[in-house]
Amino acid sequence: MRGCVLCAGVVLAACTPAQPGAQFNDPYESTNRGIHEFNKGLDQALLRPAGQVTAATPEVVTTPVANFADNVGLPGMIVNGILQGDIGGAATNTMRFVLNTTVGFGGLFDPAGGIGLNEETTDFGETLAVWGAPEGAYLELPVLGPSTERDAVGQLVDLVIDPLARYGTAEQARAATAARVADVAISRGRFGDTVDSVLYDSADSYAQARLLYLQNRRFELGVTDESTGIDPFADPFIDPFAEPFE
Repeated sequence: MRGCVLCAGVVLAACTPAQPGAQFNDPYESTNRGIHEFNKGLDQALLRPAGQVTAATPEVVTTPVANFADNVGLPGMIVNGILQGDIGGAATNTMRFVLNTTVGFGGLFDPAGGIGLNEETTDFGETLAVWGAPEGAYLELPVLGPSTERDAVGQLVDLVIDPLARYGTAEQARAATAARVADVAISRGRFGDTVDSVLYDSADSYAQARLLYLQNRRFELGVTDESTGIDPFADPFIDPFAEPFE
């Protein structure tokens, strides 16, 4: 894991700085827009229909799948909580994982949530932010969607340091992967109207997706980058073509 962290540090040291006066740090916009169109096509062909199926499926079927997907992600969150020095959050996720894995039949049910042990969501992108790594330029990744240079590195490291992937059995790894894929379809169905409004009803779906991602991500991290003029606490459904904030 130390090697992964060192590599992440080297990559982030080369993060693209924002251009002075720019509303968004998006020097790769032309490439990003091409990837965005690919992702829209993928959504229209696969994710949107899959989401419509899961939205019509009874919750008694989809909820255990979503619970299982959340549970297999907890070991990685525990590691990130420790790396961030958030011992309370790591302890909560540990107790949640143990309880749901045992009493919750492998994570299919959520008895931990019933007693107030709610998930402390985190990832290595947040770990890097806590360590002071710069956000870097905005990116749209194939299949994965909106990101930043910092969060893209974080996603790669999360794959490497995930304890379940490293120390679990091949069968466990396959089950975890299947659950995560299914959870993407379930989430697409759950938030279908919102996603459709961004991708298919916006005058510029790329600009709207970029704005929403950066606002929501900065809100999650509790930070704001004033150099871009984006307020993470503002209404996300604003005109993406508005003039930069003074």
